[in-house]
Amino acid sequence: MNQVTISKPVYRVLSSLTGENRVEIALELATRDLLRLKLKEVEDKIQSFEKRYQQKFPEFKQAWDNDKIASKHSYEIERDYWEWEAAVADDAKLRQFMDELP
Repeated sequence: MNQVTISKPVYRVLSSLTGENRVEIALELATRDLLRLKLKEVEDKIQSFEKRYQQKFPEFKQAWDNDKIASKHSYEIERDYWEWEAAVADDAKLRQFMDELP
């Protein structure tokens, strides 16, 4: 295992937030909490797009690819497409990270 040194202030924050004095456990708990927070943010963003366009991203992408999205090259819609696609990718990546944690 690699040795990592953290500052005393960071240790105090980790210990206080997690209630754990062992740094390796505190880091794991804090990492898990951060992943949950990021996942919630991404889920909220995805839900916002789904509500706005009344469909899931794969359906939107298919409609986009088949030129069934009106004004698809307008700034707003194109920006939504790229942000939605990124959010879906981030969601998958964050879920994979969660699965990889012990």
